[in-house]
Amino acid sequence: MTTPQPLPLYWSRLLEPTWSLYFAATGKGLAFVGSSGGSLDELSAWAGRRFPGSPLTQDDRRLAPYAAELAEYFRGERHRFTVPFDLQGTPFQQSVWQSLCAIPFGQTRSYSDIAQSIGKPAAVRAVGTAIGANPLLVTVPCHRVIGKNGALTGYRGGLEMKTRLLELERAAIGGGGGC
Repeated sequence: MTTPQPLPLYWSRLLEPTWSLYFAATGKGLAFVGSSGGSLDELSAWAGRRFPGSPLTQDDRRLAPYAAELAEYFRGERHRFTVPFDLQGTPFQQSVWQSLCAIPFGQTRSYSDIAQSIGKPAAVRAVGTAIGANPLLVTVPCHRVIGKNGALTGYRGGLEMKTRLLELERAAIGGGGGC
């Protein structure tokens, strides 16, 4: 009996006038969106944890549809993503990430709101941990989650990126919904 070979993880880099980030997909869909200005090391470290043994293969052509939607979002032309996702996480994480996708473009919710929306009002800290594990910055909009008092709180991409994303959405407001 042979051991199945790990499937490749395809990656590319989006370079927009004020945004630069690495992203990756499996054959099933978008699996990782890195932080603005992040390095290939950020992607490699994540891939090593989530897809151990999978070769990282640069494939700009294969990832062109993902790059196009991200670029449209950064230009304020896209309010929701239609490309497939390959989000791998626990059932709890999946429920939190689905709740993030329900936050309308240009709006915010608190961690408590997310905990309520998944039917676990006492799990605010666990919700924060699940949000922090979200591998799809921007596309699964964890930047739309703020503190109960309205303050910006932690973000894997950094608070500067979170602020810029919220400002981008406020400037481009005009409808649309989640993921």
